[in-house]
Parts: sequence; structure tokens; C-alpha cells
Amino acid sequence: MDELTEAGKLRSPQWQEAFRGVPRHVFVPEYYQQDGGTWTAVSTDSPEGLDAVYANRALFTDVDEHGRGVSSSSMPGLMARMLEILDIHPGDRVLEIGTGTGYNAAILCSVLGDDNVYSIDIDYVDAARRRLATVGFSPTLDTRDGVLGLPVGAPYDRIEATVAVSSVPYAWVQQVREGGLILVDLKIGTAAGNLVLLQHDGYAAEGRFDGGYAAFMSMRHPSRVEPPTTPVNTNSLSAVTGVTRVPPKAWEKSVPWFLASLSLPEGTTYGFTLDERYTPTATLFTSPDGSRATVLLDGEESLDGEGGAWQCEQSGPHRLWDEVERAYALWWDFGQPSWERFGLTVTPETQTVWLDDPVQPAWSCPLPD
Repeated sequence: MDELTEAGKLRSPQWQEAFRGVPRHVFVPEYYQQDGGTWTAVSTDSPEGLDAVYANRALFTDVDEHGRGVSSSSMPGLMARMLEILDIHPGDRVLEIGTGTGYNAAILCSVLGDDNVYSIDIDYVDAARRRLATVGFSPTLDTRDGVLGLPVGAPYDRIEATVAVSSVPYAWVQQVREGGLILVDLKIGTAAGNLVLLQHDGYAAEGRFDGGYAAFMSMRHPSRVEPPTTPVNTNSLSAVTGVTRVPPKAWEKSVPWFLASLSLPEGTTYGFTLDERYTPTATLFTSPDGSRATVLLDGEESLDGEGGAWQCEQSGPHRLWDEVERAYALWWDFGQPSWERFGLTVTPETQTVWLDDPVQPAWSCPLPD
């Protein structure tokens, strides 16, 4: 933990002592690493594994049948930053959304005591309980969908979500005390969002996004069935071509990509098209309704970094790249604001993103059905 302290990511003595005292390897007895598309389990009893578990690294701790990482132990530096942001004091009651390995719950217990720590997840809870007991902690754990929160311990002083959500469940607002804080990674699309710190005020929760960047795995729901999508015959929808000023890897600038995702169809994803040598030739954006946009990579970038000239082709019912261009143009017009200038207001009916203060230009966040 000396690395985190020297980097300024772990400033508070209470958290410094907690991170030094809680053995991470107990909570991550093994992790998965990918090599050539194949996942391999690495025991933290091995020299390689022990070095990894005590480095400032996020580690995949579970992989599903499709070969996708579905659970991880967060980067300790990010954990420390979130605990510092939440301004937690002795005696505070904290609800963690996303128990995972139990490591973060153990850090909380070491400072707040078992009676003040609550944590929920849809899986892994039994294993986390056993590991916590191994090091002498017994917080309140429950297996349940994170969107429901945990009424039994409410009202909480702080709610910390260690999973990403596409919208902030209003149950969390109801379960935090007046003036209490909620810290959550809001991701309305793929890599589209950031940590936001909300304070409960009356019937709303409101606050600003964090100046750094964070990314968590998406919160899973045990009983939610994804709605079926109707295939669209894009061949019947004429493609349009043009030249764009926005760089092909639009997602690399997180703020305008977030603004674009507020308007893009739900489920829009990005990637690359490859030639016969598996070399990327263009970025590819697709949405479930059949809309597509490709932007060739061999364009010319301007010296000021504000655009250039790249060939673009779009097809389908939504012009995906048009939405990206509008978001970038707005971001440039506003002077390329950073995350700290944006905020979020959550009410029972709406979730609104704003610039500088809640009465400035605002965008509505999509809400789940």
C-alpha cells in the first residue's frame, strides 16, 4: 500500500491502516488471465499470483460460459479513491452494492466495525462471508438484486456501488439519509460514463461527476430477461457516405462519448473492421435496430486535435455517426469541459445530466422500462 500512499491515492490514516491490515490474497485465492483468447486460472499462492494480488491491479475472479469476465477484484487504487471521495467517518453506516470477493467489505469493517457494514450481490455472497469470517469480520450480507438496495439497514449514511449501472435506482435514494451520499459508476452505454457523487436532498439526489475516470463491471440482474430485438434488413436502407471531423475512435475522449451515448440507441456497441491480415481498417458502430456506421482509420488528423478528415459510411434507421458528431460539436462549443463540470440529478421520474449547475444545458438519461 506504500505505492498508493506515495501516489496520493490513499491519504487518510484510517484507510492506510485498513489496506495494510486486510490481506487481499485471502479474498482473491485465484484470478483469471487471458492469453490468446484462453482464460487461465492463476493461484495467488504462486509467486506470480502473489505479486499480482498485491499490485495495484484489477483482477478477474470469475468467467462465464461464453468466455466473458463477469466478476473482478477492483484495483486497490480505485477502491481507495472511492472511500476517500465518500468522506466516511467512524460510526457511519454504509451499504455496498456489489459484494464480489468481500475485500472491500473487509476494508470497511476494519474501520467502521461489522455492525455498520452492509453488502449485497446476486452471487458470490457465501464465499465472501467465509473469507470475511477467516479474517474476523461478519458484516450483514445478503443475496439480492442490487437495484433493490437493502431496506433492513436503512437509512444509510453512505451507499457505495462497486458495479456500473445505466441509471441510478431510486431505491438507493430512498435508503440513504437526508444529506447522505451515494457514489456510483454511471455507465449509460459501453464505456460511456463515470463515477458520480450524489447527495440526498429532499426527494432528489444531486451531485457532480468525479474528475478522474473509473470503470466497473456492469451490475447483473438475476431475473431480468433482455427484450428480443427485431432484425432489420439494412440492405433496404440506403447507405450514406461523407467526411467527418471526429476521430474514428470516438470513445477515447470519454466526455463527448458520454454525451453522444445519451442520444445513441440503447445497446450501441463499437469495435473494428479487420482486413485479411486481421489488421484494423475502420471503426465500426452498431445498434440492435440494425444501424451501422464505419469510419476509416486512414484519415488525416488535424494539428490542434479538434477533428481532421476521415471517410464515414452510415446505414440503418439511425444515423449513429451523426449523433457522435453532434455531441463532439457541442463539447467543442462549450470549450471541451472536463468531467468535473458535469453533474447529475436523480428524481423518482427523471435523471438529468447538466453542465456547471442544474439550470444549465441539460440532457435526459435513458431510464429502464
